[in-house]
Amino acid sequence: MAAIGGAPESVTLDGREMPVAADADVSQSRGGYNNENQPNGNGTARLIKRRALWKLEGVTVAIDRGNDDLGYLQELANRLDFFPITITYADGVIYQGIGQLEGEVVHSTGSATASITIMGQGELTPQ
Repeated sequence: MAAIGGAPESVTLDGREMPVAADADVSQSRGGYNNENQPNGNGTARLIKRRALWKLEGVTVAIDRGNDDLGYLQELANRLDFFPITITYADGVIYQGIGQLEGEVVHSTGSATASITIMGQGELTPQ
């Protein structure tokens, strides 16, 4: 199968599916470990492994004000715990994880969208 790019079709945040803008350029990190090589005085090296959260950045979701989508996003951000998240891509691949909204939810009234960043514990895993 050829590599297929494009924005995710949708994200599902605690059971509520939200369409993603077709022109969104979403960056995804699956989580796991970040590695750093540090030199020793004798020319050998040490491998330093640090846990990394998974992250979706640049997610632009459609906002239906009649459905209070913006209020729902703020309700999620106000929660004191993580919730289930699913990301569906145009090629049919679906990732899942447990996460929370990161930073401010910014609503654009002109395009009826909101920009969000989602981060979470563990790793994003394909279904």
